[in-house]
Amino acid sequence: MSDSSGIPFNNPGWAGNTGEFQLTEAQVRGDDYVGERPKEGTHPATAATYPYMLADKDPSAPLFEGPYRERWDKIRSRYPDARSALLPTLGLAQELRGYLSPETMEEVARLLDLSPAYVRGVATFYTMYNKRPVGRFLIQVCTNISCNLCGADEVLQAFLNNTGTELGETSEDGLFTVVEAECLAACGFPTCVQINSRYYENVTPKDVPAILERLKTQGE
Repeated sequence: MSDSSGIPFNNPGWAGNTGEFQLTEAQVRGDDYVGERPKEGTHPATAATYPYMLADKDPSAPLFEGPYRERWDKIRSRYPDARSALLPTLGLAQELRGYLSPETMEEVARLLDLSPAYVRGVATFYTMYNKRPVGRFLIQVCTNISCNLCGADEVLQAFLNNTGTELGETSEDGLFTVVEAECLAACGFPTCVQINSRYYENVTPKDVPAILERLKTQGE
């Protein structure tokens, strides 16, 4: 199916061209000029906005040292009230370790001089924080109304079938964890799938094997 200009509505893993400009996926995503973000952050105003679900993570890594400490100091400088820095601090901890264990929550509590119970209450309220280890690639399939009407249940099942997992399980090779997402705010491009910090749009069941192969060979 295509629009009046002949441009397909269904694009493999990204929104594609929607106007007169013929852009590549790399150009749309900015991959060819953004480059690698430094671990220590750039300006303090943007230090809290990094993606915090990466393929490479170390559950035993210290919290925080080296460039991660430098970035946390930048984050902390933006919030006169330590409690206000909790969400980006949890995000930075998850970026580093991959999930928030009870021990990690206690460390964050000490850093911000908050009670462990308060930190745990915030961390468990938000689904964006993992409370247990996940695979190298966390696959979140939106099953809310727009995506659901466009076959999200079938897309979710295709990911489960092709990774040999049940919801929330990690595949035997440690690569994939598949979960449902309530809404990924990409209702114009159903079904939307978030893999780590990257969106894949207009996903259909037949796209799933190629997406998984891309992850295995190219990463995100």
